Amino acid sequence: MNIQLNPHMKVQPDMSVNNRATPAEAQANFANTLKGAIENLNELQVESDKMTDKLASGEVQDLHQVMITAQKASITLETTVKLQQKAIDAYNEIMRMQI
Repeated sequence: MNIQLNPHMKVQPDMSVNNRATPAEAQANFANTLKGAIENLNELQVESDKMTDKLASGEVQDLHQVMITAQKASITLETTVKLQQKAIDAYNEIMRMQI
């Protein structure tokens, strides 16, 4: 199953029956998905920082828009940290399994 992120951070699996990836392809797909999610997080953080700087310098008068941008970045960061914790927990659980 191939999972892709759209610009709004929704996970969309590719459900085509004949789309079987080799382990190397699955690893590359997983790495690309993580890379894209981290890049998206970084973009949101940078945008939030720019909006905050513009508010402080008086270039932006709309406090609501600045707060919305900051909240989006905060929620995305919290979600990323939770996913990281879940991935580490899953890895540790797999490592504890006896063969």
